[in-house]
Amino acid sequence: MSDKKRSRVTLEQVAKHAGVSRATASLVVRGSPNISKETRKKVLQAMKELGYVYDRVAANLRSQRSSTVGLIITELDNPFFSELLVGVHEALDQEGYTVILGTTFDRPEKQDALLSTMLEHRVGGVIMSPVPGCSAEMLERLRQWDIPVVLFARDELPAGQFDYIGIDNIAGGRMAVEHLLEGGHRRIAFIGGSPQSSVWKARRSGYSEALRAAGIEMDDTLLVPSATTRQGGRMAVKRLLQHPNPPTALFCYNDVVAFGAMLGLKEEGIVPGRDIAVVGFDNIQESALFQPPLTTVAAFPEKIGAYAVKQLHERMRGDASAPKRTILQPELVIRQSSGKREEKR
Repeated sequence: MSDKKRSRVTLEQVAKHAGVSRATASLVVRGSPNISKETRKKVLQAMKELGYVYDRVAANLRSQRSSTVGLIITELDNPFFSELLVGVHEALDQEGYTVILGTTFDRPEKQDALLSTMLEHRVGGVIMSPVPGCSAEMLERLRQWDIPVVLFARDELPAGQFDYIGIDNIAGGRMAVEHLLEGGHRRIAFIGGSPQSSVWKARRSGYSEALRAAGIEMDDTLLVPSATTRQGGRMAVKRLLQHPNPPTALFCYNDVVAFGAMLGLKEEGIVPGRDIAVVGFDNIQESALFQPPLTTVAAFPEKIGAYAVKQLHERMRGDASAPKRTILQPELVIRQSSGKREEKR
């Protein structure tokens, strides 16, 4: 008898032999009803031909993680994510899940460490807002995991590989700038955010589309990226005020940047909404309470959170359909910071 031990056939090998994904093969061995008869037959035949043996003990261990969900966000001090967490937690409670929460602070190495930790804790699925510039290695690890992953808010990974829930950022940027154009503005700045972010790129696309449709050539000197904080917005507007031909209106990456921009304007004796129009993005609760109340684009963070949980729940119950993209339509909420339209006519 040979001293060499025969290596165990893996589910990955079965899936490749059957011409299906590993996730589909996993659903077959677990007896999921969401698999066609033809696909089930191919996987079972591959198992037989390769001599695959289902490890019931390991499967039972994996099943212990099914009531725990990993949630990865970029930051906690941004009210957008705080409000999104409300939607996530309410939906998780309804489905009977518990959550492990992690924050990346937009650092890829922190994201990788969180994903590894969640896998060690046998989470049944992950909801995450990915950092810009995710590595190929991390992407491959996500594919290898036998758990569903749902992305939200940021569309940083290749389309069609994972479920995604988010707002139409291009449409939101376009409607914000169109509102300012209707108010008579032609010098409109876009401030805040990182050009490496998919969200920034999309909102900038909406910004440029609106200007182009109005026959206005975009001035790159009016694009001022910054940290997505009050201080970031404050410093961005200070730079713009030094411009030889400063803007008459500001489209801000998010509401927090807009708050900082309005504080910076006030420090210079400039009245937001009267002297310079300001529009934000997200419509967090504070936007209605700020002075002046902020005109903004509603991005529905609670709804995004609830939708992400719903999609993850369906995957955890065995849905093996192709990855889905759920894009919510934004809404413009007009308040005093952008000036009343009738006053601009």
